[in-house]
Amino acid sequence: MPAFPRALRVSAAFVCCLLTAAAALAQQSYPMLMSLKPVAVQAGTTASCEVHSRYSMAGAHQVLVTGGHVTAEIVPPPEPKAGEKPKDVTKLELKFTVAPEAQPGVREFRVVTPQGVSTVGQLVVVRDPVIAEAKDNDVREKAQEVTLPAVLAGTLEKNEDFDFFKFKVEAGSAWTFHVRAQRLEDKIHDLQTHVDPILFLRDAAGGVLAMSDNANFADPFLEHRFEQAGEYVLELRDVRYQGNPYWDYCIEISSRPFVTGVHPLVVTRAQETSLELSGFLLPAERRAPVTIPAETPVGPRELLLSINGQPTDPIAAFVTDLPRTVETDAPNDAPETAVKLDAWPAVCCGRIEKEADLDCYSFVATKGDRISFEVLGRRFGSRIDSFLRILNEKGQAVREDDDLRIGSQTSSDTWLENWTVPADGTYTVEIRDVHLRGGANFEYALSITRSEPYFQLLVDTDKTQLSPGLFNVIFVRALKKNGFDEEISLQIDGLPPGVTATTGRILKGKSTDGVIVLTAAPDAPLSAANITIRGAATLPAPMDGQPAVELAAVARPQEEIYLPGGGRGHWPVDSHVVCVGAPADIRGFHLNETDIRLKPGESKTIAVKLDRADGVNANVTLDMLYQHLGSVYGNSLPAGVSIDAGASKTLLTGKNSEGTIVLKADASAPPCERQVCAVMANFAINFVMKATYSGPPVFVSVEKKAE
Repeated sequence: MPAFPRALRVSAAFVCCLLTAAAALAQQSYPMLMSLKPVAVQAGTTASCEVHSRYSMAGAHQVLVTGGHVTAEIVPPPEPKAGEKPKDVTKLELKFTVAPEAQPGVREFRVVTPQGVSTVGQLVVVRDPVIAEAKDNDVREKAQEVTLPAVLAGTLEKNEDFDFFKFKVEAGSAWTFHVRAQRLEDKIHDLQTHVDPILFLRDAAGGVLAMSDNANFADPFLEHRFEQAGEYVLELRDVRYQGNPYWDYCIEISSRPFVTGVHPLVVTRAQETSLELSGFLLPAERRAPVTIPAETPVGPRELLLSINGQPTDPIAAFVTDLPRTVETDAPNDAPETAVKLDAWPAVCCGRIEKEADLDCYSFVATKGDRISFEVLGRRFGSRIDSFLRILNEKGQAVREDDDLRIGSQTSSDTWLENWTVPADGTYTVEIRDVHLRGGANFEYALSITRSEPYFQLLVDTDKTQLSPGLFNVIFVRALKKNGFDEEISLQIDGLPPGVTATTGRILKGKSTDGVIVLTAAPDAPLSAANITIRGAATLPAPMDGQPAVELAAVARPQEEIYLPGGGRGHWPVDSHVVCVGAPADIRGFHLNETDIRLKPGESKTIAVKLDRADGVNANVTLDMLYQHLGSVYGNSLPAGVSIDAGASKTLLTGKNSEGTIVLKADASAPPCERQVCAVMANFAINFVMKATYSGPPVFVSVEKKAE
């Protein structure tokens, strides 16, 4: 994962001022970033942008930016006058400095405050000059005049908002118009309705020359060659005529080649691969060579190619060591003409070249073989919405599958896992677009591998807030695949100064969750750091005399998303940040016991006492499970152990600060020794988000049932 640079160092005196100010901000949330204006900054420049938030950014002292070569400086807001109460800061000026070598694309950034680290905001690094939208460009007669190439940055801020821009071009010139809008909103926590932009290119008289709606998911894209020199108009609006002050966009307008995909999608290390390019304004020779260094890790990578001496924008590809078969021009749209694989595991690279096209690959398998088929396509920028069928020697479908799901996220790519071969023979895997579409940008890679046990890890959430002298907890969830059933030990790297961790484990069997409990020393300084969480497990030796198999995985952070209607969703992000803030609403968290030993059928009570900050009288809910509206997102309790809700006192109203949690072991609970758990105190920030505090690690054991 990319590291965050530290943008600003603060003096001890300034930290003391922040701590004093934060003490008056009882029952306040960490900031939730909503928009950045303008949302784009040109590489090689420094630009001022205005970030808007829900909940205060008062005392902001650090900005974290992913990806490298981008830093940010906070422009302090005016200080309150003597005797004046500090105001909430929901608008803050940031100066972004983007190095010339910074890679174009979308970066995540966060603002660090004494109240905690913010949710994710997004910044677009671009190559061309950025022009901010003028205030009065809502009608064609008042279209804002711009000079190309440019990046137009604005906001569809109100209902029936139209944004018009006019520009001049030479006869025969060709330009691309790439809109980023809806795709910039997936990581905004509390933006329940997203923009759905539509783009029109008009002549000077208002006639429509071209229009685009849903080219990149909901975002438009246009390419147009202008036969006549003159003035033209670009129009952007929401397709529903809606608006929102947080619906920011940027339109990248360029005459450079625009690459949308490569074939093959998979490249092999230390070997030159000739990539066929798809996209717009490309040269007649649509090929570019690439060689990936031998030490490059296997997995998804971004490539920077060169076309006519100019670098492209980053292009997604996958680095593999698997044998690779690339589709040729020979027919392969039926089992009889399928591309024959000499062996597998292998990866097949192809393209759904036209409407209703089918691609078939045949392979020999033995009864009882367990095989997984994964399509890499939409996740790498391809337009394919893949659908797979497995056919037997009679051409009959024995298995089919469509979209994959990882945690709460779905993808149009297909991932058919752990299929068991019913009989010896030759089988055909058939891939097509589910809507029977096809074309130049319908590339795919199809991996065919043996289904070995493994696991993936997800982190809920993307940030952990701490106060000096207190604790907090991170929940980690395992997705156990292909019969994996071993214990996973957790570890964490990159903690900020003064923070230590008690790392837990994810137990064998049906358990899927583990925790890491963080402790901030009483003198821990205000700071924030991007951390990495890993898991490790050991598979028993498959056969006598063979070594055990060591497995490892890096956890993927997920940001909480406020779904319409009050649901809690997730969106994958690039970082999990641990932040040490100022003393907050809870100043002490006391448990009567942290080593709980239960016999099957036995119950024990954990007495909880909180020290509230002065004036904090909001309701607090105690829990050992991370849950929302009955859905459990984290439960590290041993199998067979649960909270006896009827016997517990978990709702602390008003100034009440004492409660209980009663743990009960079922009569059939299996034995377990010192499973790391945590007692949490949750304040509701909104209907979905919580301000969570934790007590010290709680070790829960279940004794072996007496014979």
